Amino acid sequence: MRVQDDWVAAVPRAEYAARLEKHRREAGAAERGERALGFLRLAVFVAAGAVTWAAFVRETLAPWWLLLPACLFVAAVAAHDRLRGKRRGLEAAAEFYRRGIERLEGAWEGQGDPGEDFADETHLYAADLDLFGTGSLFELICRARSGPGRETLAAWLKSPAPAERIRERQEAVGELRAKLDLREDLAVLGPETQTGVAAAALSAWAAGAPILPGGLTRAAATLFAGTATAALISWWLLGIGPSLFLAMVVHELVYTLVMRARVKRVLESADSAGRRLSELAGTLVRIEGEVFRSPLLRRIQREWSSSGVRASTEIARLRRLLVLLDSQRNQLFAPVAGLLLWRPHLAYALEAWRLRCGGEVAGWLRAMGEIEALASLAGYAYEHPGDPFPEIVERRCFEARELGHPLIPPDRCVRSSVRLDDSLRVLVVSGSNMSGKSTLLRTVGTNAALALAGAPVCAQALRVSPMAIGASIRIMDSLREGSSRFYAEITRLRGLMDVTEGPLPLLFLLDELLHGTNSHDRRIGAEAVVRELLDRGAMGLLTTHDLALSNIADELAPLAANVHFEDRVEEGRILFDYRLRPGVVGRSNALDLMRSLGLLRQDFVPAGQGPEERAAESPGGSALE
Repeated sequence: MRVQDDWVAAVPRAEYAARLEKHRREAGAAERGERALGFLRLAVFVAAGAVTWAAFVRETLAPWWLLLPACLFVAAVAAHDRLRGKRRGLEAAAEFYRRGIERLEGAWEGQGDPGEDFADETHLYAADLDLFGTGSLFELICRARSGPGRETLAAWLKSPAPAERIRERQEAVGELRAKLDLREDLAVLGPETQTGVAAAALSAWAAGAPILPGGLTRAAATLFAGTATAALISWWLLGIGPSLFLAMVVHELVYTLVMRARVKRVLESADSAGRRLSELAGTLVRIEGEVFRSPLLRRIQREWSSSGVRASTEIARLRRLLVLLDSQRNQLFAPVAGLLLWRPHLAYALEAWRLRCGGEVAGWLRAMGEIEALASLAGYAYEHPGDPFPEIVERRCFEARELGHPLIPPDRCVRSSVRLDDSLRVLVVSGSNMSGKSTLLRTVGTNAALALAGAPVCAQALRVSPMAIGASIRIMDSLREGSSRFYAEITRLRGLMDVTEGPLPLLFLLDELLHGTNSHDRRIGAEAVVRELLDRGAMGLLTTHDLALSNIADELAPLAANVHFEDRVEEGRILFDYRLRPGVVGRSNALDLMRSLGLLRQDFVPAGQGPEERAAESPGGSALE
């Protein structure tokens, strides 16, 4: 099923540039307003000094005249803070569009979130397909600003989803793609820095067991604070002796010492995990007020108001408690905080919040992660208006027309068509060095990862079924683990075999299969591996520059076929067109490469090769041309 929507693709760069200019202009106006308010505050402060001098030194004005500059000063401070918040929001929005223009111009590498914390060398395709790291697919796509959002997007790229879920995500991404204002607000309202605490850690804090004792212990805090305050007022206003007040102060000191360790644990945990959770309040309010059509987005909205607990309201309450927690750090307020047992009361209030809302936090974070991951995919879709959503089908297939690699700039990307289905399940890709064989594997795998995450793909069209992805492309030996490249490769192949026992068919991508062993064993072993994969229901591609392995396709026909890339030499330079052609490549460029680098003389002729063979190796010598 294809996603149908009425979104009309605007020119993304023109839209970004217009909004960037608008936000920069408004941010400049807000900054000028801040400076004006700063001068106003200074003028009011000077005026307050003059009124004070006139009222208390010259006694020409009544003291109540001080109320006027005091009110003006408070109003100026409030207006200044509001204007500063507005300026920061405008600057964040301008930065959102500036980075969008960088992506559209191909200058995004190293400027975004590389997601290196999600890199996993043991994953069956993440490293092979450059999912994470500088210049990775994650860096190109990710706009998430919270930990849960980043984690969700990474999980979607690393784990193919079932067909129905993919279709739901496609519909949601298609809707969010048109909501540029919403995606801008998510970038502005989110935390200023990407939240490092994992969703699991936040959920564990919220749902953890109570730390403070309840019942009489909490009532004692209220009793001691109330009685001490009443005793102080009585001593001050009514002249009653200080004995009762001093006795209550002693009770409060004892209570504070007994509860100190537990109160400290509660407040410190809230000050870290709770503060990061509270950063999501603005985002929640914005999303809860949006009207959505797609079932997935509407289901996410309901996640934030389940069990009668509204996420935005409760997190706003948590934020207010954390503001009160900050206030007790003021040294001028410290004596009052001690008298009122401020810290124990705050600790109990935070515990009560956790008991009331802790069980819901995991769902809130999961929903937040989904909405940010969907918004990231929607931003990618908006910036690539020519990329279609793939058609998700039930029958086993990967059928792509004009498939390109999303990380290669469009002006350098050469596209190929690839078809795999029940009638043709293996493509053996031959070709010389640097001709494009490995890039083809990464192109197929990267687009499969995008398609099965719910994103558009870099193709004219793609029809694909849910499949597990497995690759053996970037396999290296390990000195630390004492394993050779060959051992590392067969270990990966064992992992691919294990995947075939799962519910999804495997899409395998094997580069230079069994390259680490001798030619004889390689030929026998490669055919055995491919036969075993086919018997287990897998399909995929394998590359080779060893033409002996191209016989595998003949042995497995019609389930397998040979395709190849070619090159040519002009004026001592090796040129590639990166066009995928049927059949087996007819020449090798290894000696030409060595000659071009000066490792071999230009007139070098291998032993046993005459002038005729040397001429056949020259430009245009391919048997398929």
